[in-house]
Amino acid sequence: MRRGGSVGETAHESHGSGEPDRVKGSGPRANGPKADNADESTATEASPDTRAPERESTASAGKGVGLRAEDLALDGPRGRVFSGVRFEAAPGSLVALEGPSGSGRTCLLLALSGRMKATGGHAVVGGRRLPEQLAAVRRFSALAAVPGVTDLEPSLSVAEHLRERVLLQRRFGGSLRALLRPRRERTAASRARVDSALAMAGLDPEALPKGPRTRVRDLERLEVLRLSVALALLGGPRLLAVDDVDFKLSEPERDEAWSLLRSVASSGVTVLAVCSEAPPGAVVVRTDTGRERQQPAETRKSDGTSKKEAADALAEPGRA
Repeated sequence: MRRGGSVGETAHESHGSGEPDRVKGSGPRANGPKADNADESTATEASPDTRAPERESTASAGKGVGLRAEDLALDGPRGRVFSGVRFEAAPGSLVALEGPSGSGRTCLLLALSGRMKATGGHAVVGGRRLPEQLAAVRRFSALAAVPGVTDLEPSLSVAEHLRERVLLQRRFGGSLRALLRPRRERTAASRARVDSALAMAGLDPEALPKGPRTRVRDLERLEVLRLSVALALLGGPRLLAVDDVDFKLSEPERDEAWSLLRSVASSGVTVLAVCSEAPPGAVVVRTDTGRERQQPAETRKSDGTSKKEAADALAEPGRA
């Protein structure tokens, strides 16, 4: 199987046709890059978007989106999840949502990507105001590696996951004009999209133990993260939201994971990433509001977040 290309083709045939800038959750606004634009109890569908988008800069009119949060907060059945979140990030930024497990970091990720409705304050994402325009933000954002939301099927192969996502993207994410294009053009477009996503995620299916037929259960943790990111990138999002970036990764693997996300951000896509320890050079938003003092990212230690803890943090407020 050719890398990526045959995946896209088969899909159509089977279908028949430096130092981080820091901001505490309850502290002052970050001193990081500025943007012209800038959930827990209930996950709701947004009403039709009747509001005009807030004015967005020319820079953010391209691939990435600007982010701005003003006292964003979320309350749930078990109390306050996060509060007083204030920051700004320019399009194409790498934004690290840093904090220990259970501090509301996954909920903040879902709130900023339009999957969870905040209960206080507001945010502007790509010119769309949250929580009023959740559906609009969902249309240009994608999730990766979020437990309980984007879980991969362990028994399916890498090729099968890619093929399935191509079919779903064609059915639900494409335009009518794209659907009516000749089969050869659709196949070539799918092949190019898969190759581009795999290259950006740094995943070479041919280098896996059984090539593209390698099952997800046989992948290493970093490979699973790369596959999840590649699948999310197939839809061409302007905002990529990734959960548990540093979960169960060794130090060298963490460096590779952050290098991957920096590469995505450098392509113009704005990246939101949940972590226990932020990397240098990121815009850092802390969800652990009880901590009075912030230490440099290089000196903080991992909190040993487990998959179960991350899932609990997501389940506590309820998912969109």
